[in-house]
Amino acid sequence: MGLATPTAVMLGTGKGAENGILIKDAEGLELLHQARIIAFDKTGTITKGEAVLTDILSFGMEDDDLLRLAASAENNSEHYLAEAIIDEAEKKRLKLAEPKGFKALPGYGIIASVGNKRVLVGNLALMKKEKVAAGEDALEKMHDLEFSGKTAVVVAVDGKLSGIIAIADTIKGESRNAIERLRQMGYETVMITGDNERTAMAVAKEAGIDRVLAHVLPEDKANEVKRLQEEKEKVAFVGDGINDAPALAQADVGIAIGAGTDVAIESGSIVLVKSDLRDLVKAIELSSYTMKKIKQNLFWAFFYNAIGIPVAMGVLFPITGFLLSPVIAGGAMAFSSVSVVSNSLLMRGWKPKVW
Repeated sequence: MGLATPTAVMLGTGKGAENGILIKDAEGLELLHQARIIAFDKTGTITKGEAVLTDILSFGMEDDDLLRLAASAENNSEHYLAEAIIDEAEKKRLKLAEPKGFKALPGYGIIASVGNKRVLVGNLALMKKEKVAAGEDALEKMHDLEFSGKTAVVVAVDGKLSGIIAIADTIKGESRNAIERLRQMGYETVMITGDNERTAMAVAKEAGIDRVLAHVLPEDKANEVKRLQEEKEKVAFVGDGINDAPALAQADVGIAIGAGTDVAIESGSIVLVKSDLRDLVKAIELSSYTMKKIKQNLFWAFFYNAIGIPVAMGVLFPITGFLLSPVIAGGAMAFSSVSVVSNSLLMRGWKPKVW
């Protein structure tokens, strides 16, 4: 009975490694198939995390001037949206200035001085925070971009809204397949993102996500996972970034993307080494199969011992005069261990379902 669980877990983690799934603890392997809600970060998890600038809408200045100011202000930022803006400016060979007084506001955007101009680059919440008015025409154009699944970045110069930069991050092809398979298996899928609701809904519709939690600040992701857990469901969370680490730790099972940050990988109990969400489906199948083997091992070990130990103690002697030789009893005990290990070794033949 002492071998029933560890042998199955050992074989399960080994099969996971063969399929690009790093299982860091037995609890994660045990709980994964029990989770009924699977929550995802968006950027780098469902999407490629490779943002591309698609549109520039400027108000009162040339497009290149708007792009140069925005890229210069973002020069010290490591955000993936900032990288898209800077990459486009470099493609156009625009001369960028070194920003001064750079200030990053997580969940809002950045503020910096470029030359003698104060530049804000971020979302509408940042504009409201800094009391920058957005006209109806600008808001309508933003909504059109967001309904098409693009992220609209607002740029303000010296307290005046000066333009909108649209950035798109395409969905991984395998993400759609994996999420569809999860839905077929009966799991509810949730996307947690800091994007506004229109952009988030457009991405979720394309990916096949059931529910969207938008406008979530980085520090609030763990709280959203906690709220999902309060629905009396076990929750698995899949993420890749530094700001996903608290949510990965909060979830019943934290699943990190292999191409993500070291902090995220450290926080997750399971790592998808190939950064392919289809491996999440394989991990769930493996979790279910491993638990099935553990239950088989425990049943047969308990059943075997429940009969064998009383016989070895002489329970049949008063009735039949039968006594079990210690040599045979020892052999039978060894056979019990061999049967449990052999049943676990059958897991070596496990292969994920083809779909």
